[in-house]
Amino acid sequence: MTFVTKLTLQSGDRAVLDRVVREIASVIERKGAEMKGPHPSPPETLRVPQHKRTTGGETFGSWSYTVYTRTIEIHGHDAAARLVMDREFPEGIHLGVEVEQVRPMGSS
Repeated sequence: MTFVTKLTLQSGDRAVLDRVVREIASVIERKGAEMKGPHPSPPETLRVPQHKRTTGGETFGSWSYTVYTRTIEIHGHDAAARLVMDREFPEGIHLGVEVEQVRPMGSS
């Protein structure tokens, strides 16, 4: 059985995110694993209201920030996926991991 590890990386700093994604791609390539991506998602701009008091009421202007997302899939190379997930990431990088078990056609 093969496993597909899907990594979702998010950050408000696009330059740092792209650097980390390039480093991950380099590690996966050196290990000889099959990789799909990185797939960029459209940037998401989030707005947060800022209240002048903790009880609500008057507000300052909304605070807004942009979140950038990249998705990478690692196919069938568990050691490479573990190596990527065990590394230290810069502050501000959020890593989400999904692992899916893929069965060959015709197996039960």
